[in-house]
Amino acid sequence: MSDIKWQPKTTDTLMHRLLKEQGLADYQSLWRWSVDKKEDFWSWVWDNCGVIGEKGGKVFEAGARMQDARFFPEAKLNFAENLLRRRDDETALVFKGEDKAERHLTYKELYDLVSRVRQALVAEGVGEGDRVAGYLPNMPETIVAMLAATSLGAIWSSASPDFGVQGVLDRFGQIEPKVLFGVDGYAYNGKWLDCRAKLKEAAEKIPSVKKAVTISYTEGFGDFIAPYKPEEITFKKFPFSHPLYIMFSSGTTGTPKCIVHGAGGTLLQQMKEHKLHCDVKRGDRFFYFTTCGWMMWNWLVAGLASEAMLLLYEGSPFYPNGYTLFDFAQAERCTFFGTSAKYIDALRANGISTRASHDLSSVRLVASTGSPLSPEGFDFIDAEIIPGVHLASISGGTDILACFVAGNPLTPVYRGEIQGAGLGMDVDVFDSKGQPLKSGKGELVCKTPFPSMPVGFWKDEGGRRYSKAYFDKIPGVWHHGDWCERTAHGGFIIHGRSDATLNPGGVRIGTAEIYRLVEQLPEVKESIAVGQEWQGDVRVVLFVVLREGLRLDEGLVDRIRKTVREGATPRHVPAKVIAVSDIPRTKSNKITEIAVREVIHGRAVDNVEALANPEALKLYENLEELAS
Repeated sequence: MSDIKWQPKTTDTLMHRLLKEQGLADYQSLWRWSVDKKEDFWSWVWDNCGVIGEKGGKVFEAGARMQDARFFPEAKLNFAENLLRRRDDETALVFKGEDKAERHLTYKELYDLVSRVRQALVAEGVGEGDRVAGYLPNMPETIVAMLAATSLGAIWSSASPDFGVQGVLDRFGQIEPKVLFGVDGYAYNGKWLDCRAKLKEAAEKIPSVKKAVTISYTEGFGDFIAPYKPEEITFKKFPFSHPLYIMFSSGTTGTPKCIVHGAGGTLLQQMKEHKLHCDVKRGDRFFYFTTCGWMMWNWLVAGLASEAMLLLYEGSPFYPNGYTLFDFAQAERCTFFGTSAKYIDALRANGISTRASHDLSSVRLVASTGSPLSPEGFDFIDAEIIPGVHLASISGGTDILACFVAGNPLTPVYRGEIQGAGLGMDVDVFDSKGQPLKSGKGELVCKTPFPSMPVGFWKDEGGRRYSKAYFDKIPGVWHHGDWCERTAHGGFIIHGRSDATLNPGGVRIGTAEIYRLVEQLPEVKESIAVGQEWQGDVRVVLFVVLREGLRLDEGLVDRIRKTVREGATPRHVPAKVIAVSDIPRTKSNKITEIAVREVIHGRAVDNVEALANPEALKLYENLEELAS
């Protein structure tokens, strides 16, 4: 089996054009130039990605600290105007709901609908700096509401409707929205879930909400926009760092952080990633399986600025079967298919193959994020889903609304590796003393400023919490909290979150290294590993979800330990292996080692509302197996 899973097939991309213009030889030299000559690079991105706005004369203004730097300090733009650049009769959005609901909007219809919602928001007193929140599924009306709000200079924030009321209060209660959009209901896993009572309760318990708007899942905005006819939108231009989105951290270690992102940095980064790294262009059909509680929704919708058609899916990806998303991709001739590593793992675990059943030849690029994609995940996509496709594992986060490491059209894809650092992102790997590592595993950092650093945290006077979150651990550089390593090919491997790394005998181990080995065993469906404080040290505890009808006996435990020892090191071998029926995960489908670690030590999990299945935590309480 070759380690090279994909080779570049064309030189007709925007990134190739940039390489040629700069007279550079390869991706590594292009990346180096983009970091060393940041003013030249980001100015080129503004001009050649087609940002609509007033650029100003200055590209970069350094600050006393990394977080004080400013990009395009004289620029003015309107985020919504950049996404509403087309008004023709071609299709802009295709929406497919699990329950057969389906809608298409042309660019003109999208613009007109934004115009009407915008007028309705103005009538409610919404203006510059006000917050507008969406408690909504991934449907066209969510994009319309966001564009209407941000066109006015208001700040948008969203959460998916699977959040309980307390989860909504934990988030929106902090930012005090003036208008709250919700949905009457939606379909998931074959069931209709009515959301009206949750929306009513949330609106009543957030005193700032002056208007709660119930959107019909099938009929749209209804009475809210009935009095208004489409009209020309006058887009006021705002400073580059004008607040655009408030995003929320998804962890379980306290009330979610409210991360404020600026309009210019978000737009510039996401257009760079779409147009340069993913070669997205007019006519592409752009899909990411996401909810409105995950940053990939914000990343997806920016595809409109690259004139791509957006494909929106709402519902379970496994209802009525595991082929649902591929049926949609085939029907709509999808060109970019984005998903999570956990979804790919689930496909593999369930034996899903589309080689004989689907024509996915239109798909040019598959992107995977959310957690590390194992080498076996690369093999699986190539062998069973879309042979020969460009598979780009990407990694960044809510904190930057972008990627630190990503795919590109210039270099090969190697099995199990992310292709390289993103252009303009001065990424490195540091040891625990804050020194660069030439090899081995360490902390992912970014050493110099980039445009999509947050504007700050909400109500963080003086920026103390913001600085503590990213700049205190390794002074002077952005510390992202990922445990990673460089590869011989100039790529990266992410081994999990560094705050979830295991530390037996003082040696740090990434959890992803264990998962990829254990989950190759046919008996194991999924696993989660944590460190238990034990006799003055830390021991590795592995919890496994087994396939239906199987039980964990000594023979299987021995096989698990042998697999880990042979595939990794003796230090990786779990001291305890325990069967469970479920693993707690966040709303964006990330397993949460930290929550499990807290529970097994008898400590409280603060932000339970961040979990999609909080009831699973009870499976880890007071376990006899961990008492000896």
